[in-house]
Amino acid sequence: MNDTPLIVHLIYRLDFGGLESLMVERINRMPAERYRHAVVCLTDYNPAFAQKITRAGVTIHALHKQPGLSLATHAALWRLLRELRPAVLHSYNLSAIEYAPVALAAGVPVRVNGAHGRDADDPEGKNRKHNLLRRLMVPFYHCCYANSAAMEDWNRDIIGVPARKSRMLANGIDAERFRPRAHGEAIVASAQPFGPGHVVIGTVGRIQAVKDHATLVEAFALLRQRLPRHTALLRLAIVGDGPLLQRLRDRVAALELTDVVWLPGARTDVADILRGFDIFAMSSIAEGTPGSALEAMATALPVVGTRVGGIPEVIANGSTGFLVPPSDAAALAAALEQYVLSPELAAQHGAAGRERVLRKYSMAAMVAAYQDMYDSLCERKIKTKKGAVPSCVE
Repeated sequence: MNDTPLIVHLIYRLDFGGLESLMVERINRMPAERYRHAVVCLTDYNPAFAQKITRAGVTIHALHKQPGLSLATHAALWRLLRELRPAVLHSYNLSAIEYAPVALAAGVPVRVNGAHGRDADDPEGKNRKHNLLRRLMVPFYHCCYANSAAMEDWNRDIIGVPARKSRMLANGIDAERFRPRAHGEAIVASAQPFGPGHVVIGTVGRIQAVKDHATLVEAFALLRQRLPRHTALLRLAIVGDGPLLQRLRDRVAALELTDVVWLPGARTDVADILRGFDIFAMSSIAEGTPGSALEAMATALPVVGTRVGGIPEVIANGSTGFLVPPSDAAALAAALEQYVLSPELAAQHGAAGRERVLRKYSMAAMVAAYQDMYDSLCERKIKTKKGAVPSCVE
């Protein structure tokens, strides 16, 4: 029997995405002698993405949850947790928050929930039903952390997470993998269809409502109108898959931009793709700590992002990029224009962005912070067992 504590990561679906990628990085990088890991998917997983887990011994389980309450999923999770006997249940976001009571009933001693962003249908966190569920679940968790200061404040002020259960755990970036293109280094041919001399504005993220890619497409169309002399050089890349991909392709076609906008879907070579960009853009209407923006900054790209959620914590306005209001195509186009007209400014802000990532958002620091959370919570439970035992619902 392996006495190394097991962490069960409970996620809605294991597939290409920022949250999922960083979870996998932590699993791969956390010292094997300290914790074992298993991933439980409420619905299912993408086998291609699952291959990114390189740590030996990590098991993946799919519960194939049906839409709605699906009480059978609660029962299936209880049986699985009784079999796995984890030390920690780590659930992610609203989609998995309701399963803490199941973990308690299954005897899981430590329960953690992470707020890595809000639901796509409720980007501002105003849905009363969702927030009631969040409040009802707080007593069943020992820690409810957030990945941005803005989200942590919202957790405390709106959801009522007490200070003793609250943490802010910033995302981390692999600055060796996500690096600038070296002088004279060619763009990997398979990474994009554009040729040398083009000015490529790009973004990476799941194609869903909360990312508001439609506004980015509108901004790109406006930018072409504002800079007629640059029209032949301007290109847009939107990398990622999601429920709105076909609708976005239809909008691009309606604007007659198909020849200058690249929508390849999900890709596994994001680091190479980023090195082919000149400017990175984020049009989200809500965000936690934007991992894609940090990856772009590590690649020494200037970033234009919306002033929402954790984006202003990452982008230093006027220093590593520009901040604009959400859902404002004209403002986004105007900010992008500054970089198109001044490659020197773009290079200056890109270099400052990489330095900021190296200083504040290292991968090692992120992994250490999560391990410290697990360590402190597990040690607290061990001490509790040796002394007076309080209620497991705190």
